[in-house]
Amino acid sequence: MGVRDLVYGIYEKSLKGQIPADRIPRHVGVILDGNRRWASLQGSTSSEGHRAGAAKIVEFLGWCDDVGVEVVTLWLLSTDNLARPAPELQALMSIIEDTVTGLVEQGRWRLHPVGALDLLPDHTARMLKEAEESTRGVEGSLVNVAVGYGGRREVVDAVRSLLSEHAARGTSLDELAQLLDVEHIAEHLYTKGQPDPDLVIRTSGEQRLSGFLMWQSAHSEFYFCEAYWPDFRHVDFLRALRSYAERHRRFGA
Repeated sequence: MGVRDLVYGIYEKSLKGQIPADRIPRHVGVILDGNRRWASLQGSTSSEGHRAGAAKIVEFLGWCDDVGVEVVTLWLLSTDNLARPAPELQALMSIIEDTVTGLVEQGRWRLHPVGALDLLPDHTARMLKEAEESTRGVEGSLVNVAVGYGGRREVVDAVRSLLSEHAARGTSLDELAQLLDVEHIAEHLYTKGQPDPDLVIRTSGEQRLSGFLMWQSAHSEFYFCEAYWPDFRHVDFLRALRSYAERHRRFGA
């Protein structure tokens, strides 16, 4: 072990000691940003950047397991990304399919696709649904795989689902307007039944959410990291947890 590795290990241990066990977020959302910019710096293609980012996911989920995070949401593809040039989008879909297949083969996590699956290629949408079904009995943490995801689209889909449900019951619009509240919307989101994210991490230095978990993140804590996603390290994750643990959550008060 070199001096650098020794110093890194000492620092890592110090960070762990600064995070109280009772201050670990239950749900962590991650915007995996910077794959293409990372690839550009390496003189590589966008696809190689996305593959490097995909390779980081299993390692990251292991870190979450180690500290007891119960739910992780990984934003792999936005609805805006669906407008990318066809060759790039096709390559990205292939990488996502390979990534999800690898997560299934790990047998460590329950997978749940979140997003507008009807906007995805049939094969990708079918594979995501099969991944959810095949991991339903796994006792590990829950991993939301956000593909074809957009916060505004999610809210629209939730309202559509709510209206369809009440139309089937014979509820009039006037009656629905009288009883509608926040919880009625929440019950129709892609993440229904899950705790809202306590902590949202975005890599690459961008300090915006871009609509990620727009409804659910109303009271979340945010952590913006300069590292591009393929370079995101364990110490970066621990720093995010330490920052979260140090904050006094006010939940809008």
